[in-house]
Amino acid sequence: MRRAVAVVAAILLFVEAVGLVIVNAALGKIADAQSMSLDGLDPDVMATSSFVLAGVVFLYLGGCGVVLLVSAFRGRPHGRFARVLLISAAVLHAVLGALTVGMVGWEAFAFMMVMFGLIVLSLMGYEGKPAEPEDTPPAPPAPANGGEPQAA
Repeated sequence: MRRAVAVVAAILLFVEAVGLVIVNAALGKIADAQSMSLDGLDPDVMATSSFVLAGVVFLYLGGCGVVLLVSAFRGRPHGRFARVLLISAAVLHAVLGALTVGMVGWEAFAFMMVMFGLIVLSLMGYEGKPAEPEDTPPAPPAPANGGEPQAA
């Protein structure tokens, strides 16, 4: 179940990343074409910053998706960096979900809460299972006679 949740969350994060890149690129083109400025800022800076934000958002959400896919395929708990990255993504989706209700609508809120839930579920999927170190030697084989020592 936890692998399926992680794969679905990763796919949705990739779709969200591409969607946000498209929105930011469109906003950058519009700001550039209409020479829009905000409080006297240079219109070229506005357009360039929109394109830069598109790249940063794509790298961030794409990185979260890659972390989820790697975790799903390995079947091991997330590492420290991956947990911090996914917790920040969960907090981001919760805050953006609260903000989108008024600005975009309930559909966007529902999507953000689904993403929030999937990320939290993927984080909690390994709860209670301690991470095993990779350099742990294998356990010794059990005796063939049922566990009783033989007399020499």
